[in-house]
Amino acid sequence: MKQEKAVEVFNSLITINNNRIEGYETASKETTDADLKSLFFHLAQSSLKCKRELIYEIRKMGGEPLEGDGTISNTFSQVWTDIKGAFTKHDRLSLLKSCAYDENVAVDAYYDSLNNNLAFLGAEQQTILNKQYLSVSAGLSKIQALRDSLVEVHS
Repeated sequence: MKQEKAVEVFNSLITINNNRIEGYETASKETTDADLKSLFFHLAQSSLKCKRELIYEIRKMGGEPLEGDGTISNTFSQVWTDIKGAFTKHDRLSLLKSCAYDENVAVDAYYDSLNNNLAFLGAEQQTILNKQYLSVSAGLSKIQALRDSLVEVHS
């Protein structure tokens, strides 16, 4: 039961990272701002690395990694719809606000996975998730800093 729950937790985070990868690849293609292109590329690559680590750990536990690009909820879909709307308007601030919201969803998912499943996760698994949580949190901080700099200009 413990292994099954750990696999479930890791698979839910694969889904989070699948959504981040897809969203940031789309965002990188759609924007013309070089700094945002670079940021989105790096965030997508970070998500891909997290996904690979999660898959590796699931296999190590004898579980089956999530196949496909599953989505976690309509919330993520709505966020990326909002982002596409921001691209259409060429509104950098709206784009960054949407991305910040998306990263908050990912940070919350990692936080909840860690704090609500400690009984099911071994020390090594907790270390992996903590490291990934810090990486996703750092991505959120970068997006928030860019967003906040624009909010100050528009105020």
